[in-house]
Amino acid sequence: MAQLQDESSRTDILNRLKRAEGQLRGIQRMLEAGEPCLDIASQMAAVRKALDSAYVRMTVCFMQQEMRAQLHLSDEDAPKLEAMLGDVQTLLGKVR
Repeated sequence: MAQLQDESSRTDILNRLKRAEGQLRGIQRMLEAGEPCLDIASQMAAVRKALDSAYVRMTVCFMQQEMRAQLHLSDEDAPKLEAMLGDVQTLLGKVR
């Protein structure tokens, strides 16, 4: 399978994962401090949503990259593809 080529997309996804990593460390501290389960569960849900969001973003970036390459799209078709995949990303984001 191909690798993600777009540097800005890769950076965006890495930043999302780093934020989720920070949230996970916070949850660990909450557990160690004996915080209430409902508070911890809320933070866990937030991390799951962050990871889901990063996954959707990565998937859409991959789709965009591969569709451009495989379909040999011209530069004038790129905005149409980006708009369509933006809609796909929005729809997938509502699944959670």
